[in-house]
Parts: sequence; structure tokens; C-alpha cells
Amino acid sequence: MRAVIQNSFGGPEVLVITSQTDPTPRTGEVLVRIKAAGINPVDGAVRAGYFPLLGEPPFTLGWDISGTVAALGAGVAGFKIGDDVFGMPHFPKQAAAYAELVAVPADEIALKPKKADHLQAGALPLAGLTAWQGLVRHGGLKSGQRVLVHAGAGGVGHLAVQVAKARGAWVAATTSPDKLDFVRKLGADEVIDYTKDDFTGKLHDIDLVLEPVGGDHAERSLKVLKDGGVLVSLLNVSDATKAQASIRGIRVERMSVVPDREGLLELGRLIDAKKLAVHVARSFPLDQAGAAHAFLATKPVGKVALTV
Repeated sequence: MRAVIQNSFGGPEVLVITSQTDPTPRTGEVLVRIKAAGINPVDGAVRAGYFPLLGEPPFTLGWDISGTVAALGAGVAGFKIGDDVFGMPHFPKQAAAYAELVAVPADEIALKPKKADHLQAGALPLAGLTAWQGLVRHGGLKSGQRVLVHAGAGGVGHLAVQVAKARGAWVAATTSPDKLDFVRKLGADEVIDYTKDDFTGKLHDIDLVLEPVGGDHAERSLKVLKDGGVLVSLLNVSDATKAQASIRGIRVERMSVVPDREGLLELGRLIDAKKLAVHVARSFPLDQAGAAHAFLATKPVGKVALTV
């Protein structure tokens, strides 16, 4: 099979196509012939060596997959050869999704939503599960609450806005001026141009903030949260910010996404109910993984994916 590897840390140019032995599914695993593989910011951080999840190269990046079941390992139930599936297997361990074939745990994938093609489904899992787990599992989101999603046009953000709306929340989102209309069309009730307006002066009594940006966003978000609210951050939160939050009974959750079959099924239900749509800004063939990483670095609207 063809697969993308890197033999050293570095820029997008270190991603090269190679030939590897086809994987064989072990007990409890499914062999998936990949149709699309999503690319996420964590991929670029691992590639460059900023976030050494996979140790030293060589390794193959990628966690998001959508494809067709090609073979079943012993003990697998609930899938058959030919099924269309999607998922985020193994994270944060190596899944090697930038390839034509991958063997994955059967309990970390789900049947692909009927109303999503492979490109959309392949771009969904990591960002979608981050949004779902952040808002619902960590944030305890309830209908009628007021939610703030930072970077509302990003991979996680554009899905989080839709998930929150689907669960009955009032949603505000921050974004750049060229992406305001896109976020409004997602259903956000208030969209704030962060280059012109300070969100702390426009929002109040927020129940839940989802924060994927970093910098001083976590600390500033405390100003708009009500006492007893929840701040869910994808990045580390300073001890000083945690101390400020504690005084007001604000719960601070630093989350990392994990494989989650039930979460995949929930996301699939939202897609099939037409309450969630994955926006793919651009796709690239497998042998152009480097170009795809370079494009992702421009911070496009939504997601970027490889097609296989």
C-alpha cells in the first residue's frame, strides 16, 4: 500500500509518499480501506516536533479516517466487509491514517452517516469529537444555556457552534472579519469580529466557554462567564486563571479528545438529521500531504482532508 511517512521533524516538505506492507487486522480489529483522512492542527504540531506524541520519526501521521471495511479480525461483531465506517482510532497513539489501509480497533469506529460522503466523514472525527466531548461531556451543556465558542470558523469551532445550537443553546462565537458571514450561517446568535471588538465588552452571563485558541483567551473568558459557569480549554490554563475561576465557582476543564464510539454515533445522528454539516475548505490527494499541511497553516474556514 501507499502511505505517507516522515523521517525527520520539520516543515510540510518532510512528508513523503512511500510503499509499505499492507497491515493485517488483529483480534478485535477491522481493516479499513481509507477513502479520506482528515488533517488537524495537532498533525502539524507533531510533524514539526512541537508536540512529540509519537516519539522520534520515522512515523506516519493522521487519526481521522473514513473508508470501507476490507477485512475483519477475529472476534469482531457489528461490522461486515463493505461497510462504510469512520472514526478517530488510537489517539494519541499512532494510527497512521495517511495511508491506503489501516487496521483499527472495532470499538473506536462507527458506521458512516448516510448523509455525509467519505470526504466529510473523514474530516469529522477528531474535530467533531473535540466539540462534542468539550461541550457535552466536559461542559455539561444543557438546553437554554448561553455558550461562547472561540474561533467559531475553525475545524473544531464550526462544529461546536452547530452542536451547541442542536442541543438548544444560545451561541456566541468569535472569528475574523472575513469569516463572519460563514459563522452566522452556522446558526450562531451573535458573531464577534475579534479584530474590532473585545468580546468581554459584548457578552455577559455565559454558562459555558469552549476555548481552543490559547494565549490570554482563557483568562479573559472568565470576565464573561457567570459564577458557577464552565471553561473548557483545549490548551493548558495558567494556575493564576484557575485560582481566579475557583473564587467564583467557575469550573475549569483542560480536555484532550479521546476515541469515543458513542460520540461518533451522536455526531452521525446530527448529520443525518441535517443539524450538523462538515465544511471542508479543500482536499488534496494522498501524495500531496505536504501541500495540505501548508494550506492548513493558512487557517482556512473549516477542515482540510486527504483523499485516497
